[in-house]
Amino acid sequence: MGTLRGISKIKPIGHTFTLAMLHKFPKFMKTTCLSLSFLMVVVSACVASATIVQDLIPLAKNAPTRSIYLVNQGWHAGIIVKRADIPDGVWLEHKDLPDSEYLEVGWGDRDYYQDPGPHFGITLKAALWPTESVLHIATFNGSVTGYFVNREIIKIELSEPGFEKLCRYFSESYAKDDAGQAIPLRPGLYGKSRFYLSRETYHVFKTCNVWTARGLRAAGLPIASTWTIQVDSLMSEARALGTLVQSEPVIP
Repeated sequence: MGTLRGISKIKPIGHTFTLAMLHKFPKFMKTTCLSLSFLMVVVSACVASATIVQDLIPLAKNAPTRSIYLVNQGWHAGIIVKRADIPDGVWLEHKDLPDSEYLEVGWGDRDYYQDPGPHFGITLKAALWPTESVLHIATFNGSVTGYFVNREIIKIELSEPGFEKLCRYFSESYAKDDAGQAIPLRPGLYGKSRFYLSRETYHVFKTCNVWTARGLRAAGLPIASTWTIQVDSLMSEARALGTLVQSEPVIP
């Protein structure tokens, strides 16, 4: 892998965040997810007939659109939106990190996500038990491909109503204090970023990639979130819905 221009020198609290760390733990998480796939299939088959599918929001011919990007981060995918596209009065929490052109949104287990080098216990807990979760909001300027170097990136067009629903999906995930404000936790993993407490629960049937897929589906994309427990499955579905703007380099 090459160097991520935006994150290669960032030092979160108590850790030095490097690409070596980023790629150290995904292998176990992917193995764990694979071992649970059969259980996922069985449960999904049992509930499929009772699932109410949300109405999708098709793109009307010649209707205005909003572009988003899906970036493959190795064990999860982040959703990137342009700040200027966010409708007034929607997702007000994004203003907590001002003065940037783009925002990248991720979600996951509270302990696992905030620790760049999680030990076996944290990894196992995140994979097997319902846990608290966090949002990770990262901001940056310049081109998406210039910031996330050597990452697979897919550009997807959403309808304006679909984009607004995606922004509301982000906003509704924040936990709030007694004053109705988002609850910041600690600096994020790279660049100008921050973790926020989420009101949602992380578990094996609602992984970071399932959460992302549900957001895309809320925006009107025909993604089957049940089958996106792993990032490879999510990116595979996204490729059919958008345009590949950058490929992850092949490691010999």
